Amino acid sequence: MSEEKPIVVGKSQAASHFDEIIGDSPELEEVLRQVTIVAPSDATVLLLGETGTGKELVARALHRMSARRAEAFIKLNCAAIPGDLLENELFGHEEGAFTHAVTQKMGTLQLADHGTLFLDEIGEMPIEIQPKLLRVLQDQEFEPLGSTRTLRVNIRLIAATNRDLSRSIREGKFRTDLFYRLNVFPIRLPPLRQRRSDIPKLLAHFLDKYSKRMNKHIQTVPRDTLEALINWNWPGNVRELENFVERSLVLTSGTVLQAPLSELEGRSLPTIESELETVQREHIIRVLRECRGLISGPEGAAARLGMKRTTLQSKMERLGISPADYRRDPGDLAS
Repeated sequence: MSEEKPIVVGKSQAASHFDEIIGDSPELEEVLRQVTIVAPSDATVLLLGETGTGKELVARALHRMSARRAEAFIKLNCAAIPGDLLENELFGHEEGAFTHAVTQKMGTLQLADHGTLFLDEIGEMPIEIQPKLLRVLQDQEFEPLGSTRTLRVNIRLIAATNRDLSRSIREGKFRTDLFYRLNVFPIRLPPLRQRRSDIPKLLAHFLDKYSKRMNKHIQTVPRDTLEALINWNWPGNVRELENFVERSLVLTSGTVLQAPLSELEGRSLPTIESELETVQREHIIRVLRECRGLISGPEGAAARLGMKRTTLQSKMERLGISPADYRRDPGDLAS
């Protein structure tokens, strides 16, 4: 009897507002039901869930299904920008508002006017900026930095976090009044381990995606590989599965998927500390990819992350991250 189970590759889902969201488990269907209910309204939506569960995909689906679909969808990651720069990114500034402000800059609030603003990782927003965001939600108005002009905007806000905001409130890191403004319609995205029946479909989707990029032709997945993927707890959720499939394809030379299952064996269930480390590692890797492995300089990952170069290099060494793995051009150097 064959020990291999065929995987359908290249089969696309029917076009819909949810065409980027793969799966049909009851847990995922409940999320999509809630999205369908709230999308036509202008209600603020708070997306909750672990890292890698697809919060941005759900936010984009909400925008596509809303009356604002023809307007801009603007994303701002509150954790990716140092606190002293985040306010400037949100509200913009006038010429001469501070040193090096040689021109006027339009913030994301203005860019999202009449459209949707998606604030990812809202739990990382510095508490001193939170009252200003609260005012925007209450009154739909704000002043750019260095300006006495009050600007009015018409935005629909979608926020997302993997943090426990109730705990952040108790610790004095998040405002109660802002939480209630954000928590109008909360949607919790289930972790991948709670919708294991979607793993074969996600596997097929990622095999299709990366096989085309690498010009490989995977026809079968060994049964033990599929069972291992279904049974693993996926602390990094869909993002971790995607990275694992991409890595497996790099290692595959024929038509049968060669997955490094040893990476999944013997691992213990993730602790809170290991989950935080996973979040930090994935965030650094994402920025490194965007910077093509460059660490130092104004366009490097250290500047993007608001860290000193030496601090970032120390974290990367501890997390087992090599910048060479994320260079797209042999000429790119990370110093």
